[in-house]
Amino acid sequence: MQYRKVGKWGVKVSEVALGSWLTYGGTVEEKNAVKQIHKAFELGINFFDTANVYAQGQSEVVVGKALKTMKREACFVATKVFFPMGEGPNDKGLSRKHVFEQCNASLKRLGQDYVDLYQCHRFDPETPMEELVRTMDDLTRQGKILYWGVSEWSGSQIEDAYRVAAELNAVPPISNQPCYNMLTRNIEASVIPVCERLGVGQVVFSPLAQGVLTGKYAPGKPLPEGSIADDSRVNMLMMGRRLMSDETLMKVERLKAIAQDEGLTLGQMALAWCLRETNVASVIIGATKPQQIEENVTAAGLKLSSEALAKIETILATPVGARA
Repeated sequence: MQYRKVGKWGVKVSEVALGSWLTYGGTVEEKNAVKQIHKAFELGINFFDTANVYAQGQSEVVVGKALKTMKREACFVATKVFFPMGEGPNDKGLSRKHVFEQCNASLKRLGQDYVDLYQCHRFDPETPMEELVRTMDDLTRQGKILYWGVSEWSGSQIEDAYRVAAELNAVPPISNQPCYNMLTRNIEASVIPVCERLGVGQVVFSPLAQGVLTGKYAPGKPLPEGSIADDSRVNMLMMGRRLMSDETLMKVERLKAIAQDEGLTLGQMALAWCLRETNVASVIIGATKPQQIEENVTAAGLKLSSEALAKIETILATPVGARA
């Protein structure tokens, strides 16, 4: 396993991280989920990502059970706050009240005294930036969190958080967690340049486009039984992002041929492609089987040839404003 600093900050995380969205606490049985987390740790993964809203807290419970028999100081544990956790007016968002209460609830579910990274799951236009930055700074000073970050924020929002943190002499965010993969490249135009300047690292989710970039879905063919796309409980986002369109799947077939020429699986190539970007500290994978983790960790340290990268760009037809 290879490790990278998160932006300019001193902490190092594994290039491949294990997430729990749509899996742990949900579609994967608890006993198997704990085994998979332990397997990931054995393979060198030190970064484990979850959120309070994943399976309404059950994901954190499962991650917490796995952590009980792991060397805690060797782990980098991340969770998130923003989405509704109840019906009340203060049961969502990034107000000081909600953030403090959800941080305490997450720590209880995880069975931990602190989390390494506490992330704002989305931007909250209803909470003043001063309130949020001061809240995160207080949680840091209390030792409940070591660092804080954001998820799916724009470049200007991240820049504003840094400005306010400087004015308040408070701790700024160290990371952004966006969706980033060969098929979703929005952050290249404006988010990454801002983050490079500020020293904020990317820890990206859905680097395999929810399994589409493993090549298991083929145009015009039935969905594999047991796959996420075949599960009506969790496949709405895939359909909403047009990941399953024939046009997209035909591109994926062409990408698969490049991977074969490189002696890689498509999944390995897709992860290595994300990691070609130096501002990306880690790619967060999901897994329903231990074999998926074993395959994906091999992407750490992989360097794609310039020829392969050029062929990939040709297929993807780089959007205007994106960086190759």
